[in-house]
Amino acid sequence: MRLDRTNSARRSVRSHSVLFVLLAGATLYAQDTGFNGLGMNMGNLPQLSQAKTRSISPENFTGEKGKGGMATEGTGKNAARELGQGWKVSPSVRIEAGQTFTMAQIKGSGAIQHIWMTPTGNNRMNILRIYWDGEENPSVECPAGDFFACGMGQYAQVTSLAVCVNPGSGFNCYWMMPFRKACKITMTNLDEKAMVLYYQVDYTLTDVPDDMAYFHAQFRRVNPLPEKQDYTIVEGIKRRGHYVGTYMTWGSNSPGWWGEGEIKFFMDGDQQFPTICGTGTEDYFCGSYCFYKPGTQEYQVFCTPYTGMPQVFQSDKQPRFSLYRWHIMDPIRFERDLRVTIQALGWQSEGRYLPLQDDLSSVAYWYQTEPHTEFPPLPAKQDLLIVGR
Repeated sequence: MRLDRTNSARRSVRSHSVLFVLLAGATLYAQDTGFNGLGMNMGNLPQLSQAKTRSISPENFTGEKGKGGMATEGTGKNAARELGQGWKVSPSVRIEAGQTFTMAQIKGSGAIQHIWMTPTGNNRMNILRIYWDGEENPSVECPAGDFFACGMGQYAQVTSLAVCVNPGSGFNCYWMMPFRKACKITMTNLDEKAMVLYYQVDYTLTDVPDDMAYFHAQFRRVNPLPEKQDYTIVEGIKRRGHYVGTYMTWGSNSPGWWGEGEIKFFMDGDQQFPTICGTGTEDYFCGSYCFYKPGTQEYQVFCTPYTGMPQVFQSDKQPRFSLYRWHIMDPIRFERDLRVTIQALGWQSEGRYLPLQDDLSSVAYWYQTEPHTEFPPLPAKQDLLIVGR
């Protein structure tokens, strides 16, 4: 009898212990673990968060919950005339010549996690701008093709971690872009004819940590580069941040090899000499020996997660090259300021360097604390165009 009471008591203790563990586990599960749903990767993909997923497209211009696919007017209205509402009535927008269209207007705290688009027309005439937290001056200002590492005016597949360009002209961006109060994305059509834009902006509404900086991208072009001058990829960056990528279109205005020039990162008060100095253009873009196929003098296109030369236009008059370098694993960190330049160098007789006057375009990508320095004006419309290929 005493033994039965003892066993019963032990079973009661075990039962209460199991119940306590289950209740404690349920309580912990119900609580916010602190993960905000940002910085997604294969390792944290199973981890739950309180983040809310939203998406803006022509089928839901506001991204509101339960408001997608409701259009009764749009570019697909005629095709859906026998099917009606809910059947791809508004898959795209038409932007008239000289007009600016607001692609997204988001309020709250969160981050852009993916942008897809396929703009028609000349991509040098399609200007993408992104504004953070109600700022007047954009933090991103760039022709659409160049922003997506496809700035040569024709489709080229790009397969990288930050940017993918897929058949037949699908531009995809995976740079994470946090904001704390608001985000606005616009597209301006500088062309003389209307453009059609299919797009989708995928984002999350969530808390953004204090130590997350804002994404920036700036376009520049010089044609031709003045004699014996370095090309400036970006300058005037102030405050704290890190540089995360370079995209360039390189038009060689001289015959022969063009890629001996060194890239230089002037940071935190550097004046005449930089803290970081590369060893050559093809070295910076992580290739070697003129990007030639082994045993030949033919250029080899390539795409990798972090670097690539996805497109080459061979021409006796002006060969052109498309190049990207993402500093995802090796960001260039700065505390107060940053300036980035690159030289244009070839070869001449007797093993001497030849300073070149090439046609150079670039996009600089970086994160920094706000406010940022106002960007220089974009080149004039006629100076954006690529001609003479």
